[in-house]
Amino acid sequence: MGQITLEKVTKSFGDVEVIPPLDLTIQDGEFTVFVGPSGCGKSTLLRLIAGLEDISGGTISIDGQDATSIPPAKRGLAMVFQSYALYPHMSVRKNIAFPMRMAGLPKDEQDRRIAQAAEALNLTDYLDRRPGQLSGGQRQRVAIGRAIVREPSAFLFDEPLSNLDAALRVGMRLEISELHKRLATTMIYVTHDQVEAMTMADRIVVLRAGHIEQVGSPLELYRSPRNTFVAGFIGSPRMNFIEGAAAQALGAHTIGIRPEHIDVAAQDAPWQGTVGVAEHLGSDTFFHVHGTGLAETLTVRAPGEVSFRHGDRIGLAPRTQEFHRFDAEGLRIA
Repeated sequence: MGQITLEKVTKSFGDVEVIPPLDLTIQDGEFTVFVGPSGCGKSTLLRLIAGLEDISGGTISIDGQDATSIPPAKRGLAMVFQSYALYPHMSVRKNIAFPMRMAGLPKDEQDRRIAQAAEALNLTDYLDRRPGQLSGGQRQRVAIGRAIVREPSAFLFDEPLSNLDAALRVGMRLEISELHKRLATTMIYVTHDQVEAMTMADRIVVLRAGHIEQVGSPLELYRSPRNTFVAGFIGSPRMNFIEGAAAQALGAHTIGIRPEHIDVAAQDAPWQGTVGVAEHLGSDTFFHVHGTGLAETLTVRAPGEVSFRHGDRIGLAPRTQEFHRFDAEGLRIA
């Protein structure tokens, strides 16, 4: 079991309220990602759930039990930190075993859990090495293994991949997703990287200044963002926003359209502009188009290699059925 419920949870540091009253339920076995810009409160919220910070108001329940006053070690949760937090003088085996030794588990039970975790994380051949002899990705797997052997009701991940290079991040992203499927245990994952959120989550919680802006599956947030903040944060590259007369003519204060929903077209296309920067990525090309009269810059995604270069005039045809309409408050118009 691993259902976690937050009811009217608040957090203040002195006179500064960083988490206004917040309600959220994370279902047993769900992979939930907290995402948002730096300073939005996502790591603070995770630490409140873990018990590493005291809440200022409200209640936190784990599997129906009020855990608000339960110390961190007794909440049945395991946390994986950005910094790995491994003991450099201990072997991988001893690092993984540490929480079990502290809990007084029998040696044979420790060995069983270590063997299972090492096999699941491809660490069997590294158990006698020390952290300094491992790569960053291997060290992060050791930190995850140390969490697994506790057999928690939920795993809490605080930006665990931010210290890794791009290739390692992709690999570890897949490994954590596969681990979730094998263990079927609740996981809460904090990141500022919306690509991680989109590719890993069952549900995403988008946060801004301690408020929940929207909760939903990755595709729900992508297809039906509740407001301009969510629309601009979810999706890479970000959504284009058009205001002024062009948006008002379509019955909205702001029109949003994603880069992949603008087609490169002939010179007599509805929109015209000049290519500023063309980013050729092989499978895709991104154009940053100026002088359209609609926005300072429009970002356009074209499949494959396209030959336009800096300074070329370009025609653009928006797929009008893909427009997102927002009112003056930035809220989605149905």
